[in-house]
Amino acid sequence: MLREFDLTGSTALVTGGGRGIGRAIALTLAEAGADVAVAARTMSQVEQVSKEIKALNRRSLPVQVDVADPQDVAAMVSRTTSELGKIDILVNNAGISGKSPLISLDTNAWHQIIETNLSGPLYCCRAVAPQMLERRYGRIINISSTSGAMPSADGAAYNTSKAALNMLTKVLSLEWAPYNVGVNAIGPGWFKTEMSKASLATPDQRAKVESIIPLGRLTDLRDLGLLAVFLASAASQWMTGQVIYLDGGETGAVL
Repeated sequence: MLREFDLTGSTALVTGGGRGIGRAIALTLAEAGADVAVAARTMSQVEQVSKEIKALNRRSLPVQVDVADPQDVAAMVSRTTSELGKIDILVNNAGISGKSPLISLDTNAWHQIIETNLSGPLYCCRAVAPQMLERRYGRIINISSTSGAMPSADGAAYNTSKAALNMLTKVLSLEWAPYNVGVNAIGPGWFKTEMSKASLATPDQRAKVESIIPLGRLTDLRDLGLLAVFLASAASQWMTGQVIYLDGGETGAVL
């Protein structure tokens, strides 16, 4: 491995790490040498991922958390810091989706999506900031979406939450650049996860999705993990405030 990508000695905290994108990122960070705390609402899932990380001879901590609860977030950060020593890398992946025409959008559904997808990352960033700013080092990776760049019908809550997360990324990158804390985001396109599986359930549905991707195919979740390793490592030391879309070229024509 190129030394700039080596994460040995680093500690990462990945929210929404029990499955899908979060699991792939947590495992790839561990492969690159990081110790990883894995957090999500479902304890059985993070325990399994933590077990897989330990099998890679890395330290790991499973944590149950609701990122929409600031007290829960503070406890998660405190426990992770206490048991693993520090947090160098924060991956804000926890999120939920939802589609509804605005005229029938339930107010509670709106608040749930905004609180999870936007307030959750804000709470997590705020909770880890003191130690990162004091050490004058840190890497924060927010998991956004192509939906944060491209409007879609029935996406008033979800698309808005991700667009706002992109702006939060840029604001914090400016605030914390003097402290050598990099803040970037990844905007995944179509990946097969629990969130998207209903849209990819049949060969016809998958073909329809692949037809809108310039590269004409889906890819493996590991690709997101590899990009996260880059953003978490010294290889990205001069990059901050960026939203990188990993989408097979889908946003290429609009951004």
